[in-house]
Amino acid sequence: MTGNKGSMTTENGGAARRLRHVWLVAAQATFMILLGFFVTRVADGHWPLTLEDRLPRAFAEHRSPLGNGLSAGLSLMASTQGIVGVTLVCVAALLVLPRAPRWTEAGFLGASVAVQSAVFLLVTVFVERPRPDVPQLDGAPPTSSFPSGHVGASVALYGGLATLVLSRTRGPWRYLTAGVLLLVPPAVGLSRVYRGMHHPSDVMGGLLNGAATLLVMGLVFLYGRDRDHDSASDRTPSGVPRGGAEEVPAQPGRPARTDGRLTGRRVVVVRHPHNCPDELAAQVRTRLGRHGFTDQRWTSTTAERPGGGLAEECAAGGVDLVVACGGDGTVRACADVVAGTGIPLALAPCGTGNLLARNLDLPADPATALEEALGGGDFGIDVGRVEGDGLPPTRFAVMTGAGFDAAMVRDASPALKARLGWVAYTLSAARHLRDPRMRLVIRLDGGRRIRRRARMVVIGNVGTLQGGLELLPRARPDSGRLEIVLFDPRGAAGWLAAATHLAARVVRGPAPAPIPGDPDGPVGADVVAGGSLEYFSATRIEVRFARAQAREVDGDSMSEGALLTAGIEPGALRMRLPRAPGATALPHAPGHGSQTQHTPHTAHH
Repeated sequence: MTGNKGSMTTENGGAARRLRHVWLVAAQATFMILLGFFVTRVADGHWPLTLEDRLPRAFAEHRSPLGNGLSAGLSLMASTQGIVGVTLVCVAALLVLPRAPRWTEAGFLGASVAVQSAVFLLVTVFVERPRPDVPQLDGAPPTSSFPSGHVGASVALYGGLATLVLSRTRGPWRYLTAGVLLLVPPAVGLSRVYRGMHHPSDVMGGLLNGAATLLVMGLVFLYGRDRDHDSASDRTPSGVPRGGAEEVPAQPGRPARTDGRLTGRRVVVVRHPHNCPDELAAQVRTRLGRHGFTDQRWTSTTAERPGGGLAEECAAGGVDLVVACGGDGTVRACADVVAGTGIPLALAPCGTGNLLARNLDLPADPATALEEALGGGDFGIDVGRVEGDGLPPTRFAVMTGAGFDAAMVRDASPALKARLGWVAYTLSAARHLRDPRMRLVIRLDGGRRIRRRARMVVIGNVGTLQGGLELLPRARPDSGRLEIVLFDPRGAAGWLAAATHLAARVVRGPAPAPIPGDPDGPVGADVVAGGSLEYFSATRIEVRFARAQAREVDGDSMSEGALLTAGIEPGALRMRLPRAPGATALPHAPGHGSQTQHTPHTAHH
């Protein structure tokens, strides 16, 4: 009863927090009414509103059959019938198509459309504005021209769908999908002006009303739900503590509970409370249970303990598998603990970047990635080890670096990362495009000092970023080497050359296998894109900077410093994977063979 009471308290508290945002709807309506008064009573007859009638007149004078048809289709999409029909279909799809109904997402979308319409109707009661004095292609409804109801409804619906695509799906295509959806409202606005139904300021009012509705409903449904996950992150949906053993229903042919004790294989799941919501956690539990992991220990990450209680669980012994349910930061924390122990690590990738999962060719869906891995085998991959002044030794599975990329990671907004994914990093990057170049000295495998200037230094165990972008084309997770790139575009031409070269890599596909180097020294430098990119390869890399720089490890911002020293631990991390790393890529060249060893997981146990 205690667990149920705590769960009810959390749910009621979360609902109360969300309801506190509802008053913002009244504030939104008040703002829109005041804005309508300003447009119709204060600014009317003054610049720039004196100019806006020119656009409807220009459209009316140059209408064509093609323009009439396109604008009619867009207006129909945003009509009451069109908006209601598409909304009902989308809400039904969210409740029926997923394995578990998406009540929160369906409520967000339906409420956004309904609230926007209610605010629109309320504003038109107080604000009266005639439509443009041009021939109109549609029948004029009795409501005021301000704000545009078609535009506001299209923002609420198609902008709401874009929000759900960005926040609830993964993969590079989500950005293209969201971009197409976000183009619909401005296209509708242009069509309404073309058809003589609205002034440009009416369209702007509709855009504002729709955007404000999405913001308020996002706070009520999406943001409130994330906070509830935080407050309940130390318990399962059934009230079982995350750090304790949890009973999983017995499956045919699997070990079951006997005399009050759990039998079968033991798994420790390290869960990031933000990235791994309860719905995903439930899927992870079920899939682990199907594969015989009936003794499940769950531990949540915190800022102070990025690996949760994993170290203590592994020290106690008897751990057959570790699952990282989070992003690259969670994976790094887990790898730092289990590397060299022989305990296999599986991934349920649900973070912002999920770069290790991408480079291991795992599916984008975290539950599917885990399911495929559990049906595969164990393979050894390399891990890097990095340290420096003020940076204690730590392992990394993806990349470490300093300069531009580290500053971008450091200054990316956590709120934007939660909403926009890795796009938040591009917004942060724009702030650092004009940062000064760094003076640095590199030593590769104890060789001579190499003096360079660069905007960014990246040392990688793997090399592919989001969208298939190969920053380190020769990096392989089982090569036994680290790859390093110095990024130093100079001026607009340099940035263009670098961008063109990297984009061409996406089109050309994977790079050839790395060329084996001199066993007594590093592989020589490879300079491309007019000197904007310079590549090296080594097993130990030391980088000294003339002054302290921002540093990052696997997407986590670290303290500033003037030194980075990185080495490789070949095959130190045992991964549970569907197939060997690089099995779908080109084979390694002779003499640069894989460090991996395949151990079927049934034999391991």
